[in-house]
Amino acid sequence: MEEHMTDLAIPLQAAIRVEKDRPVDDIFEAVAELLMAKGLVVAGFLQRECTDGACCGRIELEDLAGGERHLISQALGPGARGCRLDPQALANVAGRLLSGLEKDPDLLILNRFGKGEAEGQGFRAVMEEACARDIPVLIAVRESYVEAWERFAGDLGLLLPPDRGPVLDWVRRAVAAAGRLRDAA
Repeated sequence: MEEHMTDLAIPLQAAIRVEKDRPVDDIFEAVAELLMAKGLVVAGFLQRECTDGACCGRIELEDLAGGERHLISQALGPGARGCRLDPQALANVAGRLLSGLEKDPDLLILNRFGKGEAEGQGFRAVMEEACARDIPVLIAVRESYVEAWERFAGDLGLLLPPDRGPVLDWVRRAVAAAGRLRDAA
């Protein structure tokens, strides 16, 4: 495995702070497209949620590497108020992504830091392994989980506004700091 010299002044984990219904996948897509156009490898997922009545709010994760979609929600029926997230399906997807870190991607994009991650589950192990490998991680975090994310990330994390400019700036600097970007422009 190639070793990277990391500039510790640049946090290698960043969370886009978002309000409950503010979508951020457009920002994630812009970041992924920019880096892939430069020949870099981006791993992770975009969240796709069907909101029409026919599919009962299905939540799917789209793999950035190949476009494959993984269902991570469970049908609770009409009027149900519980969390639709299927923890077992999320664990399966996280396990595949964790083993995929062996390919040493240049950036990891994860759709959300939420309840599972706050409780030590979900993508938490993937984020920890990426940090150990000096792979920058970009994730979204809702206001209700910001405190848990800050406890998790500590000095290695940075909160960003839901705005492409600051996010793209951090991505360029973090990828360059990790020694992964030859042309940081």
